[in-house]
Amino acid sequence: MSIEVNGQTIETNAAGYLANHEDWNEDVAKFLAEEEGVTLDEKAWDIINHLRDEFINNAGNQPNERNMVKHFKKVWTDLDKVDSKALYNCFPRGPAKQAGRIAGLPETKRKGGY
Repeated sequence: MSIEVNGQTIETNAAGYLANHEDWNEDVAKFLAEEEGVTLDEKAWDIINHLRDEFINNAGNQPNERNMVKHFKKVWTDLDKVDSKALYNCFPRGPAKQAGRIAGLPETKRKGGY
């Protein structure tokens, strides 16, 4: 399977995850988010960038929801409460899986966040 973004053909697997995470850019993220019906606001970009940073700079690590909540409690000081609901507000089909797909990362095999 493949998608076309800005005239470039990008290979994906059957579930829609990029075959090569290096093919990702912000236009690809916007395309994938539109397919998913997700609005990419500032918090959504924070999640995407965190996932990409962890994957690229931490030996392919893909944080689960619990670790994402711990991270964003330190980052999102403007929110009264940072919990998994705050992550699901950005990515309703799962902040690890859905955000990971939009971030151009390989499909994670874990089931959930806790």
